[in-house]
Amino acid sequence: MQKFLAMAGIASRRASEKLILEGRVQVNGKTVRELGVKVNPDVDEVRVDGEICRLKKKPIYILLNKPKGVLTTVKDPFGRPTIMDLLKGVKDRVFPVGRLDKDTEGLLIITNDGELSYKLTHPKYEIEKTYIAKVLGVPDERDIKKLKHGIVLDDGKTAPARVRVLKKGANFAVLEIIIHEGRKRQVRRMCEAIGHPVLSLRRTRIGRLTLRGLPPGCWRYMTEDEIRYLKNL
Repeated sequence: MQKFLAMAGIASRRASEKLILEGRVQVNGKTVRELGVKVNPDVDEVRVDGEICRLKKKPIYILLNKPKGVLTTVKDPFGRPTIMDLLKGVKDRVFPVGRLDKDTEGLLIITNDGELSYKLTHPKYEIEKTYIAKVLGVPDERDIKKLKHGIVLDDGKTAPARVRVLKKGANFAVLEIIIHEGRKRQVRRMCEAIGHPVLSLRRTRIGRLTLRGLPPGCWRYMTEDEIRYLKNL
């Protein structure tokens, strides 16, 4: 079921599992609350929140440069701006691969390909994400070493990161941090753990995909080479 929902572009596989457990999915009129239920797309009628789900014929792949202040979500109950407000002209149902918090800007992949989303966000595939973080104060070598070796957070120790100092100021520093995990607010929490909270944060790269040519708030469809690259990761 969760694979079908992902392929239908409803949500990523993980998010689809949550929809099932919340009782928001119906198969042939009956609510399904268990994972692992099998469906036949040619026979069964699947609905999410009352809407019929069908397999997408054409996958969509978009690169977006998310500006600060925009939520990485399809809709917001409080009416705050979301990434969907930026995707003018995109009529198909799509969703973000992973998240950037409201105050973080930078590169996002938007798609209706749930299988690809699953692979890009699952830690076992170790897809590198590059961040540029401006932090309060100047971390010393011991602080940088802690980031490189892994930081103990409340949800466990982080995997080793690649870190280098790009710039030092009177009371700030600019760091390049490369990680392959995707925990909630991970880079911010890592920097807070060493006593240097983030002042601004931008994701500049996912794998070898970059922000080049994309001003904040703008998006474009991915090229065939970029799509092929992601699928071959």
